[in-house]
Amino acid sequence: MTPTSRAMMEHDIARREDHDTKTPRGLSIAGSSAALASMAVLTLAMLPFRGELSIATTALVLVMPVVVGVVIGGFRVGVISVVGGFLVYDFFFIPPYLTLDVGATENWVALGVYVVIMLPVARVVASMNTARTQARQRAMQIRQLFELSALLVEDKPLEDLLTVIVTALRDVFDAHQVALLLPRDGDLEIAASAGAPLTDDDRLRLQPTPGMPTSLDVNQPEDTGFFRIALVAAGRPIGMLTVSGTEITARQREPLLLFANQIALAVERAQLREQALRAGLTEEVERLARTLVAAVSHDLRAPLASIKASSSTLADPQLGSGLDGGARHELSVLIDTQVDRLAALVTNLLDMSRVQAGVLQPRAGITRLHDLVDTVLADLPLGRRNRPPILDLPDDLPLIDVDVVLIARVLTNLLENATRHAPKDSPITIAARPTDPTAITVSVTDHGPGVSPDRRSEIFGLFIRRHGDSGSGLGLAIAKTFIDAHRQRIWVEDAPGGGARFCFTLPIAAPLQERS
Repeated sequence: MTPTSRAMMEHDIARREDHDTKTPRGLSIAGSSAALASMAVLTLAMLPFRGELSIATTALVLVMPVVVGVVIGGFRVGVISVVGGFLVYDFFFIPPYLTLDVGATENWVALGVYVVIMLPVARVVASMNTARTQARQRAMQIRQLFELSALLVEDKPLEDLLTVIVTALRDVFDAHQVALLLPRDGDLEIAASAGAPLTDDDRLRLQPTPGMPTSLDVNQPEDTGFFRIALVAAGRPIGMLTVSGTEITARQREPLLLFANQIALAVERAQLREQALRAGLTEEVERLARTLVAAVSHDLRAPLASIKASSSTLADPQLGSGLDGGARHELSVLIDTQVDRLAALVTNLLDMSRVQAGVLQPRAGITRLHDLVDTVLADLPLGRRNRPPILDLPDDLPLIDVDVVLIARVLTNLLENATRHAPKDSPITIAARPTDPTAITVSVTDHGPGVSPDRRSEIFGLFIRRHGDSGSGLGLAIAKTFIDAHRQRIWVEDAPGGGARFCFTLPIAAPLQERS
């Protein structure tokens, strides 16, 4: 939630709490109490000096309680205050004292002048107070609408945007219920609402009658009890906004219509953004599908062609009979190598399907890195290489806590990647060193062309191939995914003497006493 929306919410809560405590009845009681209390205080203050005060001075002083009552409680309280002032004036300050007998004619004139003057004063003060209250309310509503307008320009999902709109309008106009309807399958459906829950009857009344014109303005239809405001952007209907349980005054009509236009533009923008995202996602999926088909087709075609050619040669009676034992062995080795390539490709595709399905959950176990490397090398075909990788693994390496199957796949993919790029007789080295008390760093080093610094951040992406690579571009992406699943790091750097060194970290198993 943004600071603006938080401020709006806090302001709306405070406004509602203040509104709850300032009902008309509560204001009348508060105003009457304040007027009578101030009248009592002023009376007690003037009693010791009433012999020295003139009748006119006393009348002027008794103006103050009337003004206090009008300001707090309105004109009705002002009338009550005038009556109270009249009685106090007569009872305490016009001889004979402590009676309602007026006596001399000039006293009647004084009382009459007091009433004649105070009633218009009460009316004027009440009108000014009402105007000030209305101005304050309008300013508050305009400020809230402006704040909501600022929220509308933010990049929000459509669902969140609609919720913000209806909630803010309900609070701004103190409405019983606000609903926003959007077209769907030829009908208007309620996309968001705030306030009292909509009943089935309400939903029916909100739906336009087929074949009948519907008023979409802030003039309230007598038969529905809802204000309906059309949401139109660029001449195209976007939806309909309905407000119930409040009165839209003439002063509120224009800003509400203006705000309806802003809502329409914001909703249209959010809809277009979601459509663009869906279109972009569809395009990306199609691109990945095309790339995958192209990559897999290439990787399948080459080994299948070699297998077909070799097996056809061996199966042909005329060609096969003319081959010596060495040639037959060479074709058999070629077939075996190409089958291994196909098996590796299928394995990578299955691994990627696990990743995309979100079912990749490492099953950690304690093991020795030496045992894991021995298992990988035992299952790894040499292919076109004449010697196995060089091992640089200290005997005192600590135990690691990993998913053996996933890390074996990482090491296999890195070794296959090095085999494709390193010269046939160049060495490939597997090394490991403790990095810190919690991890060790494993590296696979080859002496091929290496990876340029500008491509090191993208080399682990899907279907990204190094120059001259015949692979599918899945191996390194899968390796990074499996390492990320262990919350570890994988990267590539320059190898001493030229080439590439792929490094990744593995977590060290906790000591026995910590595991227990």
